[in-house]
Order: sequence, then C-alpha cells, then structure tokens
Amino acid sequence: MGKSTLSALLIRVLSERGVGPLLAVDANPDSNLPHLLGVQVPGTVADLTSEMKEKIEKGALPPTVTKRDLLEYGVVRILKETPSFDLLVMGRGEGEGCYCMVNALLTDILDTLSRNYLLTIIDEDAGLEHLSRRTDRDVDVMLIVTDPSAMGFRTAARIKEVAREVHLEFKKIYLVGNRFSPEQVPLLEEKAREMGLEVLGTLPHDENVFRLNLSGRPLSELPSDSPSLRAAEGILRRMGLLRDGG
Repeated sequence: MGKSTLSALLIRVLSERGVGPLLAVDANPDSNLPHLLGVQVPGTVADLTSEMKEKIEKGALPPTVTKRDLLEYGVVRILKETPSFDLLVMGRGEGEGCYCMVNALLTDILDTLSRNYLLTIIDEDAGLEHLSRRTDRDVDVMLIVTDPSAMGFRTAARIKEVAREVHLEFKKIYLVGNRFSPEQVPLLEEKAREMGLEVLGTLPHDENVFRLNLSGRPLSELPSDSPSLRAAEGILRRMGLLRDGG
C-alpha cells in the first residue's frame, strides 16, 4: 500500500460519512486512483492539453471561443461525477515543447474548480518535480507516506526541504507510515522528530487490500471492518475531518 491506496481509503471513508462535496484529483502519472475507486473516467487533463497544443500549432482554434473557455469546457467534460465524489485525472506528462500559456490557464481553471468543493484530495506523484514547479501552492495539508526504509525516510526529508526551498506554505505537513509493524512505530516517531514532522498514523498490512490488489478489484469492495479502513478513519479524525461518532 502507498500514496494512491491511502488516497482511495480516505475518499471512501469521507464518502461513506457524507463529507462533501468532495473532489478527488489523480495527479499521479500511473493514474491508479480510478481503478482503486472502482470508476472509469472519460479522459484526462493530459488529453485536453495535447488537443489544445495541436490546435494551436495548426491554427485550428475557433475564432469566437477563448482558449480558456475551450479548456474549461474540456475539464467539465472529463470530470467523472459520482453520487459521493467527483474525480479528475491529470494523466501523463506534457511531452515535447513549452506551452506555458496552456498550463497557466489550466492551473487557473483547476483552482476555480476546486473552490466548488468542501474538500479536495490530490494523489500526487512520489517525485519532487511537482513541488519545484509549485503546483501544490494552495494545499493546506500535505501527507508524506513512507515505508520503513532508509530511502523512504530520505525522500520524506527531501520533500519537506524542497517545500521550504520553493516557499510553499502548508498549514501542516504530516508523516504517515506504510506497513510499519507495531514494533517499528517508535522508529517512525523518532525519524519524524528528527525531520520536525508529526506522525499522523500508520497503514497496517491488510490481507483484504492485498487480495483485492492481486485480483485487480477496487478498494470499494473492501469489507467495512478492514484494518486499513479503520486506520484511514483514525487519520481523518486526527486531522479534524471526522467527528467522534460520525
């Protein structure tokens, strides 16, 4: 389990508790979130960007419609709406060429879209490029997921460092442990203190998640008493997003 699994678990718990309106954004190039949530999307933001770039190169943009309006219509078209949450998939990278104007318009459109929701959960790539590009500047809380390895802790420390270097202001940055045994939790807490971070919780090994992943089935089929769901619920409570008894 990792970032995408945590995102899917948080979205499921929030959806079942009726917290919303809720927007889920899959910003991971692998785009695993739709599968984990058990939904299909009609397209990705990367598709829209490619289409716009091609039209610009060919001079094929409609003269009576602005570029922003075209992109905004496209985002609405590919937004997957469900009864409990909406899902937007970013897709893979931009390819060759620099189209800063398109990307700037897209950033503005996504910012406007997110204002229609109470909460937005973004499943990010594990890399650091999104931080250096300042695509997380409006994020209130960042959850850094690490496994019990030296590489995992180094990456977590580097993420915090890059956020400071590019002057990203989060209200809180938390560390979440992935597949830590109870005996390893003190190590997680010690490493978190060294990094100046607070441990928000851990995701335990969950046979239910393992079996679903192995069979290619979504986490929407997880039994309600699964340890991973209870862990996600505890994380949300500590964040103040769930009330006791709710």
